[in-house]
Amino acid sequence: MTKPFQFKASDVKVEKRETVFQGFFRMDKLWLTHPRFDGGDMPVFTRELFIRGDATCVLPYDPERDEVVLLEQFRLGALGRNQSPWLLELVAGMNEDGEGPEEVARREGQEEAGLTFERLDKICDYLVSPGGSTEMIHLYCGRVSTEDAGGLYGMEHEHEDIRVHVVSSEDAMAMIHDGRINNAAAIIALQWLELNRARLGKGWQ
Repeated sequence: MTKPFQFKASDVKVEKRETVFQGFFRMDKLWLTHPRFDGGDMPVFTRELFIRGDATCVLPYDPERDEVVLLEQFRLGALGRNQSPWLLELVAGMNEDGEGPEEVARREGQEEAGLTFERLDKICDYLVSPGGSTEMIHLYCGRVSTEDAGGLYGMEHEHEDIRVHVVSSEDAMAMIHDGRINNAAAIIALQWLELNRARLGKGWQ
């Protein structure tokens, strides 16, 4: 039986690449070929690739109160669907050049929610939509106190308008089950929390 990952990046041949759009984001068009599982080669084909930098997302969690902090803000990508385009999400931000994910997490915790993380636990790294985007998410859970959390935040020059909510872990999970929370980072992080709440509640050792 064959094993996965028999091919690597060097097996892909890019014949041509050009930038077809450059705005807040960038779109490239690639002409490429690669080996097939049957031993042949793909004919040269084209794909458009959304060039977007990596981002870091953090689920703020208070193990003493068993509460999470979620951010509500407008998201253009949800507009036109049968739901509100104001989503409940995690603390999140784009990774700047030379900036590590934990640095991003701590910066965004302050900017977006006024939170200081006592510690950060890595959950995972995942590709958002590898069929057409380069973006990788670095996902964490951060220990906080929710005692004074809440309020309005956001960077005016970035057109951010954020309302910070404190929610019980059980209520957050219920919002996943009924579809009110339907963005990947929040779902993955909250399901990770559900699996790790007992450990985190015992002093986060």
